[in-house]
Amino acid sequence: MENTIYNFSATTLQNKLIPLKEYEGKVIIIVNTASKCGLTPQYTELEQIYKKYKEQGLIILGFPCNQFGNQEPGTDTDITQTCQINYGVTFPIFQKIEVNGPNAHPIFKYLKENKPGILGKKIRWNFTKFIINKQGIPIKRYAPITKPSKMIPLIEKLLKE
Repeated sequence: MENTIYNFSATTLQNKLIPLKEYEGKVIIIVNTASKCGLTPQYTELEQIYKKYKEQGLIILGFPCNQFGNQEPGTDTDITQTCQINYGVTFPIFQKIEVNGPNAHPIFKYLKENKPGILGKKIRWNFTKFIINKQGIPIKRYAPITKPSKMIPLIEKLLKE
């Protein structure tokens, strides 16, 4: 389990600490989210993908972040309501975190180190998406503007491995 996503934990909106080791053997998508972003409708497509593939071993983990344009100013309750009521999200959403800077969550430090983007080891905007294989290794990073459906061929490939 050397240097995998399974070395980390995160706290859900319900204040429950989840070791990512719980998701061992699954294909994981990690995405930094925001409720008031032009890309927020991606929640709908992410949820559709989750519903279609969760029985085959896919999990999506959402991490709200307010570091881009103050687009996630709400409390845990506000975030829960936006995700569940407006977008019908059933995949796990964690407590609001930072993805850049000295207070970046360790999960995002790890992901940026392993899958740098166009701007190097920074997250550019909300809805940056990372796909992690069943062994806990980050495989690919997708830009915020990339539609979640563009990830389906890789998701299907990884689910079969």
